[in-house]
Amino acid sequence: MTFTHEDHIKFLRQSIKVATRAKSLGGHPFGAVLIGPDKEFLGDQGNINVMNHAENVLAQTAYNNYPAEFLEKCTMYASFEPCCMCAGSCYWAGIGTVVYGMSEDRLLKLTGSSGANPTMSLPCRDVFAAGQRKVKVLGPFPELEEEIAKDHHGFWN
Repeated sequence: MTFTHEDHIKFLRQSIKVATRAKSLGGHPFGAVLIGPDKEFLGDQGNINVMNHAENVLAQTAYNNYPAEFLEKCTMYASFEPCCMCAGSCYWAGIGTVVYGMSEDRLLKLTGSSGANPTMSLPCRDVFAAGQRKVKVLGPFPELEEEIAKDHHGFWN
């Protein structure tokens, strides 16, 4: 099944809602959603803490619950570009596509030098390119930038 631009926007908005939920529960405002090849919802995850990012935990959960052949056809949607840890988790879990709303570089501008989120300047595309298995990446989506950033304004101060 082909995913349209409108599908990507819809699922990214779901990841933004998950990020808002994570923030309301005392976590950092990051969210991820896993969507199956027939556009079916498979799960979501907000950030838990600095070692349990939304994408990392969701990739591990997916790996423990679905076969590799299925995950290769799945798409993870994340409010922000996955960090190198999360990109690695998506890679090792076997997830075929990653779509993100806002770049890691843009995140650094929002968080500044916050010790709570020591952002690394390592694009997920570079992490995936170092692997032996291809992972399709789409993002960022500038039309969602303000929506995504909303939960971050004032959060990192």
